[in-house]
Amino acid sequence: QLQACGGGLVQPGGSLRLSCAASGFTFDDYAKGWFRQAPGKEREGVSCISRGDGSSYYADSVKGRFTISTDNAKNTMFLQMDSLKPEDTAIYYCAVGLCSEASFAPLGARGQGTLVTVSS
Repeated sequence: QLQACGGGLVQPGGSLRLSCAASGFTFDDYAKGWFRQAPGKEREGVSCISRGDGSSYYADSVKGRFTISTDNAKNTMFLQMDSLKPEDTAIYYCAVGLCSEASFAPLGARGQGTLVTVSS
């Protein structure tokens, strides 16, 4: 099971840190990441981190502003979001999946999403 939290309302230019806690399995055994779903838009893989070498992927829309990280001791993944823009408004989900240098494809288990709203 995955549980995402940390969303909220933030002004443009602000920051949020999302957390995703895994239970019932070892998070580090899987590639994992974040995707988002905004009203009327297609699902977008935002970022992911591979198992093993820990290489990461970022969508062009968030590159340089978002940072993915993990705390294996806490079985938790994070997404630090800085310089937020109104177009970042969406429900953010964490999931295990396929992570490459070019994309993140969520598979199977995903957590309940957390809403991020960027607005003045």
